[in-house]
Amino acid sequence: MAQVATDRSACGHCFSRRFDSDLIRDASEKREFHASPKRRESGSGKLKYFILILRNLRRNLLRTTLTCVATMFLVFIVTAVVTILYTLNLILAEKSKDLKAIVTERWQIPSQMPFSYAASLSQGAARKPGDIVPDDHMTWQFYGGTIDPTKSIREGIVFFFAMEPDKIIPMMDEGETFDPEMIEKLKNKKNGAIIGKKRLAAMQRQVGDRITVTSMNYKNINLEFEIVGECPTGRYDQSAFMQRDYLNDALEKYKREQNKPHPLAEKTLGLVWLRVPDNAAFNRVSEQIISSPDYTVPAVKCETASSGIGPWLESYKDFLNLFQYVLIPVAFGTMILVVSNAISLSVRERRTEMAVLKVLGFQPGQVRLLVIGEALLLGGLSGLASAALTYYGFNSTFGGVPFMVAFFTVFPVPVHAFWWGLALGLGTALLGSVGPAWSASSVKPSEVFAKVA
Repeated sequence: MAQVATDRSACGHCFSRRFDSDLIRDASEKREFHASPKRRESGSGKLKYFILILRNLRRNLLRTTLTCVATMFLVFIVTAVVTILYTLNLILAEKSKDLKAIVTERWQIPSQMPFSYAASLSQGAARKPGDIVPDDHMTWQFYGGTIDPTKSIREGIVFFFAMEPDKIIPMMDEGETFDPEMIEKLKNKKNGAIIGKKRLAAMQRQVGDRITVTSMNYKNINLEFEIVGECPTGRYDQSAFMQRDYLNDALEKYKREQNKPHPLAEKTLGLVWLRVPDNAAFNRVSEQIISSPDYTVPAVKCETASSGIGPWLESYKDFLNLFQYVLIPVAFGTMILVVSNAISLSVRERRTEMAVLKVLGFQPGQVRLLVIGEALLLGGLSGLASAALTYYGFNSTFGGVPFMVAFFTVFPVPVHAFWWGLALGLGTALLGSVGPAWSASSVKPSEVFAKVA
């Protein structure tokens, strides 16, 4: 008791000679708050805690602002990286329902099958009663070229997916984002083309323009297109779509004019997508295709979409592992250090205040709660704000995170990013504030007041 009295006397002496008006006001409010245990436990008491936390954060606005900015930047980096990894994991994850099967040439990449395979493969090679017929199908052919054959610069190159227009919306990934009216225009105009926004910008063309493409893969098959639409922003920004009949008819025309088929005439079909309801149907369809005598030269294989995409991503494995096992942990550790340093500086500057709190009756656990509360509020709000900016900024501007991995050019930021950001902010704030909070609760009033007396 004598020690407490001495501490209170020293406290009063400090108030009269050393403390500014803000600290006096805060101390008196804290004393009033601490005076009634019932009040502390009530909604009013919790509000007082919150007000105290806000005032402590306001004491050094520059430090608070810099900590927020640093936290937001690191959450932004981690969220963007996690978006890429999350999307790739979804793509590679095996589904149990509504599967896409991919049929390609067995022994060669890129796949080059004769177009004569298309009709029967689209039916899952069903030959007898009881065979499984896919729910839907889609054929892929590829046509690439340049609008400026004299230079062949990157900006003039365009790469087309040649397919049936009616299959784009129901079968393509994110096909529902395509405008049905635009698809109808492509269907009604044989030489029509739908081209991605970024590809159009690179070529300095717009919807309604006509372009002549000098082919780079089908020699002497040069085609004229009318641009009837623009791909939705996002995954297909660099892609283009055309009617498969336009390409096939051009190859037939070459045969008539040259009295011989084009060298690639029997190698135009890249792959066939089949939609099946479940794994059992996939296994049946796969068996029908593999065992069919119609696909021997060249032989074909049938695999799920995730299995088919996997080999294309294999060359990026080390790069993605660097993201997952190095960049994310380093960013997470940096965030913890940023929060820890900021809170530690704040605690060291406020040792006298911590001593006053103890003299007024605050227990060590309550002091720790105040310090950790400051960090959680700062980290949580910064993480959530960063996640919101990442989500709306990337998705509205680019359609997602613009990053090239194999044939994926953009990765939409999922709504999960909001809780990713909040969890990152709160987690790093909690880990970074435990040490400073423990230090604050260990302050001894007699030692502090002895120094300032």
